[in-house]
Amino acid sequence: MKNVLVDTDILIDFLRGKEKAKAFLYSLVKEPVVYISASTIAELHAGMKEHEREQTEDLVDSLNMVDVNREIVEKAGQYKRTLKTQALELDDCIIAATAFVKQAVLATGNIKHYPMHDIEKI
Repeated sequence: MKNVLVDTDILIDFLRGKEKAKAFLYSLVKEPVVYISASTIAELHAGMKEHEREQTEDLVDSLNMVDVNREIVEKAGQYKRTLKTQALELDDCIIAATAFVKQAVLATGNIKHYPMHDIEKI
């Protein structure tokens, strides 16, 4: 069993009631720790409608939030600087760096957003 960091796309799908995302998140109950990046929380709130607030906050509260700290932002900057692709977003670098620092598997539906070779992705 490994710690898992859940990416924004899976949480959005869960909130939209998609069965695959629901089944996946429920399967994580047996994992030691399920994390959410502070960056993911910002992304969720950026796209949230007001009537979705309570459900979104309940979901976020059920996960272990990782604050963005110096170690994470320095690693994110390294990813952005060394991985030469214009499609690489800084938010994704922060999420990947969070997985790296927490030694967690990154659970994402957007593997192509994460070309990093030093993190495990599912």
